[in-house]
Amino acid sequence: MKKRAFLIGLFVFLIGGLVGSAMAFADAEAIRERMTSRLPAILDLKARGVIGENSQGFLEFVGQAMSGKDVVDAENKDRLAVYEAIGKDNGRTARDVGERRAIQNAADVAKAGDWLKSADGKWYQK
Repeated sequence: MKKRAFLIGLFVFLIGGLVGSAMAFADAEAIRERMTSRLPAILDLKARGVIGENSQGFLEFVGQAMSGKDVVDAENKDRLAVYEAIGKDNGRTARDVGERRAIQNAADVAKAGDWLKSADGKWYQK
């Protein structure tokens, strides 16, 4: 649990650093603060199996339950802004950045029991 919290914190920190060059500092800081403040709710939704990570680097509902939709929508909006900024800085599309982040998340951040969605649209638990 400590390793996962550290890795998620590191991800948020790194995203903030990468976004800083492509976005105004205030915007990057606001995104980082919002993402950090949502993290406990996201971890809770993941722990309950309500949401998982899809292969494009976004949160998605695993089943019919839509608990926390406002949190998921807000997080995905901020992730898209981050992916777009990183992509712009690196000559990539937001989709490329999101897919790379999804691969890293599945390998390094997701814990046993987390739901992940493969590129072919099938959910599986790590």
